[in-house]
Amino acid sequence: MKLIGSKLEQEIREQLNKSNQSLFKSEEKRRLLEVIRSSYPEMNTAYIVHWIPEQGEDIYKILINDSIIAEVELDRYNDLEPIVATKTISQYLQGLSKQCRITLAVALDLAKQDLKNVN
Repeated sequence: MKLIGSKLEQEIREQLNKSNQSLFKSEEKRRLLEVIRSSYPEMNTAYIVHWIPEQGEDIYKILINDSIIAEVELDRYNDLEPIVATKTISQYLQGLSKQCRITLAVALDLAKQDLKNVN
């Protein structure tokens, strides 16, 4: 999907930047970051592209670098082991709504910028 610089894309970009900052800097996301780092040691950047707060767990879909989507299910009470699954970008795109496709496109753009700065 080609980005056009729309107002919606700018809003999504702001949300994704906040999620990135929250993931790497906030105490409340520390456990999630630890799970990601242990599962994906090659991670240089990550963006939460989707989050579903359930009753007993939180389900995150996270773009890792610019190549894979990690699906992480974290138990809210730390009783259960986190469940981590990996999808390719093309697998994740299947059946995705237009809004979610735009979110992913913006996240990919941000990740590519981050990776340029790392290298």
